[in-house]
Amino acid sequence: MTTYCDTAPGHEWHGPYHDTEYGFPVSEENILFERLVLEINQAGLSWLTVLKKREAFYAAYDGFDVDKVAAYRDVDRARLLGDSGIIRNKLKVNAAIENAKRIQALRATHGGFKSWLDQHHPLTKSDWVKLFKQTFLFTGGEITGEFLMSTGYLPGAHDPACPITKRIATVEPPWIGVAMEFWTSGD
Repeated sequence: MTTYCDTAPGHEWHGPYHDTEYGFPVSEENILFERLVLEINQAGLSWLTVLKKREAFYAAYDGFDVDKVAAYRDVDRARLLGDSGIIRNKLKVNAAIENAKRIQALRATHGGFKSWLDQHHPLTKSDWVKLFKQTFLFTGGEITGEFLMSTGYLPGAHDPACPITKRIATVEPPWIGVAMEFWTSGD
């Protein structure tokens, strides 16, 4: 079976993401929001499509500034749906705007998106999926799992033999130290 770790290194688009971002811990709210928006937009498409459109997403969503996106109105929705540089799906656009509002709400209840993640860590993947479905729009099992692996909250972003796994371990992602059996229980 071929894995992302087998095919990504050296690839123009996948390589840099695989080697420097995927699985590494993230603390900045705008980057967490970006990853959530990108994972939502990947649904039904290839990750390569999303990576190729990443700069356009960044521009279209004001650098993934949560406050700016949360303030979007109908004119902004129309602008996004007319932007050929991004994925123009009404449900995904609406989810990004609503999820920005929900991240704002997490500031009041949990101190922010990262604090919310940290306060719920560790959970099994199935428990994370339930929590994300209760908290955010357009977040099923695949989207939630990939978001959490990409930001270091769930293991499995890289093969254990991948050299990037060792680099990630040195920065101590949240999943380090929790028994692997825990993550797969209940799935």
